[in-house]
Amino acid sequence: MKFFVDTADIEAIRELNDLGMVDGVTTNPSLILKSGRDILEVTKEICDLVDGPVSAEVVATEADAMIAEGRKLAAIAENIAVKLPLTWDGLKACKVLSGEGFMVNVTLCFSPNQALLAAKAGATFISPFIGRLDDINLDGMDLIADIREIYDNYDFGTQILAASIRTVNHVTEAAKIGADVMTAPPSVIKALAKHPLTDKGLEQFLADWAKTGQKIL
Repeated sequence: MKFFVDTADIEAIRELNDLGMVDGVTTNPSLILKSGRDILEVTKEICDLVDGPVSAEVVATEADAMIAEGRKLAAIAENIAVKLPLTWDGLKACKVLSGEGFMVNVTLCFSPNQALLAAKAGATFISPFIGRLDDINLDGMDLIADIREIYDNYDFGTQILAASIRTVNHVTEAAKIGADVMTAPPSVIKALAKHPLTDKGLEQFLADWAKTGQKIL
């Protein structure tokens, strides 16, 4: 499974990228606001830093304006994926922009039928939101499983990008189901390395080593 990092924080991206943990980046208007940076400037910096797709989201709601914004965002760098909302106008824009050879990430997906439409419109990525479904007492993983089954039935090339990931368990379950990509905040990606038994074992090893009175260096 590919790891995308869901942030516009350059230093956080750099740290994970240096470890080989970044296959791409996703941003959205909320993350751009949090960064305090100009969208074109920070997006260009991210694109220069990572080799994989960098999702940059339009803010227009009407198809023609989405297309115009998408073209401007795509001009930032060759690895831009234009992020569009899963609305009827967003699907129209997806069809045009994907037809022009641009990568498109269709976001805010909450149903298998929406994912089916996005694939038929030529989306490169579909972003089903796991956490937000969990928030309303639905199982977001059921959506990932349904989309995986539908896409496999018809050999759609659209990649499932598990989004709104909030816990390490979300990552595990998405990987087991077969999501192509997951995007998560840096804190969740770092938390994948943590386990209480690892900490306990290391503590014991270090205590025993101290008793030997030895040094390696």
